[in-house]
Amino acid sequence: MSHSAIISFAVRIDPAVGDSELTTCRVGCVVTTQTLPTFHALDERVQESMQRWSVPGVAVGILLDGQEHTVGFGVTSIEHPLAVDADTLMQIGSITKTFTATAAMRLVEAGAVALDEPIRRYLPDLRLSSAEVTAGVSLKHLLTHTAGFVGDDFSDTGNGDDALARYVVGMAELPQLTPLGETWSYCNSGFCLAGRVIEVVTGKPYEAALKELVLLPLGMQRAFLFPADVMTHRFAVGHTTPIGEPASVARPWPIPRASNAAGGITTSVKDLLRYARFHMGDGTNADGERLLSLEALRTMHNPLAPADGPDESVGVAWLLRDADGARVVRHAGGTNGQTSTLQLVPERNFAIAVFTNAGIGGELCREVVRWAMAEYLGLQDPEPAHLTVPRERLAEYAGAYDARMASVEISLTDDGLVVQPHPKGGFPTKDSPPSPAPPPTRVAFIGDDRIIALDPPFSRANGEFLRRPDGTLAWLRWGGRLAARQR
Repeated sequence: MSHSAIISFAVRIDPAVGDSELTTCRVGCVVTTQTLPTFHALDERVQESMQRWSVPGVAVGILLDGQEHTVGFGVTSIEHPLAVDADTLMQIGSITKTFTATAAMRLVEAGAVALDEPIRRYLPDLRLSSAEVTAGVSLKHLLTHTAGFVGDDFSDTGNGDDALARYVVGMAELPQLTPLGETWSYCNSGFCLAGRVIEVVTGKPYEAALKELVLLPLGMQRAFLFPADVMTHRFAVGHTTPIGEPASVARPWPIPRASNAAGGITTSVKDLLRYARFHMGDGTNADGERLLSLEALRTMHNPLAPADGPDESVGVAWLLRDADGARVVRHAGGTNGQTSTLQLVPERNFAIAVFTNAGIGGELCREVVRWAMAEYLGLQDPEPAHLTVPRERLAEYAGAYDARMASVEISLTDDGLVVQPHPKGGFPTKDSPPSPAPPPTRVAFIGDDRIIALDPPFSRANGEFLRRPDGTLAWLRWGGRLAARQR
């Protein structure tokens, strides 16, 4: 199926539809909508971006001052196309981490765990590669990506209820990269370990505990963690979409069960907006039941450690930045060919969720979110100023850097520094072969040792060079991961 055929499935809303009415899309799906100003302009923006990036399917939800609009575009799969609507299930990947953190905070308020206590209090048999980290690592370290051990391990330990326990035993083999609490580096394995803490203190498998603590109280009836549950509903498959080439279905579809606490939720854009309402509220659910205190919610949304880019920080799982005096609370997610984002501005009663079923969907998510933030809230996200760096200084950064799932080559060309990642494989399972190498991207400096990518599929991605005490280069943090300087 050609891309032009894919995009012809795009859903459009009848402008005459009023609040809470139903309209039938051209392909027969049903979308619930409430009228919001300029939403039809957003529809057009989404479809333009779908065409530009060859994204087969998109679902979008907007929440503004209590009003909600959800809509789907395109198809679930290019091989077996069904129209995407607001109820279509898509993988939200690492947005799941904020759910794991929300469950953990409920347990903190219940007195079952503490953020700052060593988790060996709950897992006395825990063994990591560093004895010091084993003794001192806390939930706070895990939920802020500051534990310092290798974060990208997607070992498949089976589908049984012991999958997470077996995964944690294997964490003893993960190298410790940086001292505990010292450096932010994106850490999936840390959230798996946090999920195991939840299992032990609740006496239930992670999935059952999350359902009881978060999903059911929030009325998220279409949020699932097992493929067997997802497959009884309309759901999207992922697609690989190399720039300038046709899309193809990405396989396998699921991630290992042991990684569910880091990225396992599949849900609809409608249900994710239920979650957004809770995180922008006062800690009660739609029925008035208190799930978290307002203080706990604020703790989740307040900076606890510096994060990836300039003026970026991390709260309890959420990534944070301030824009014109408003706190932006966000998280993105990526699985095998599916990319999503959720962005909240609680002080402005605004949330946007964007789901895509394409690996390059991050470009669409960035475009749509930037447009919506500017159009609805007047919050601009200007391009950071690019600094002029002498060529002899640029040469210092050129070289090879190595991380768990990719090596990165930085070259000095006539256009300046160029970054070329070389995937090694290891996702969605540890034994997965490497994906095709993405195209290189030019980078510009936006601060001391800080760079920003200029070309897709990394547009506006931040990078940072980290130094040893003697001033020599030790790491490149790229895609949130630490890559060790090799030469």
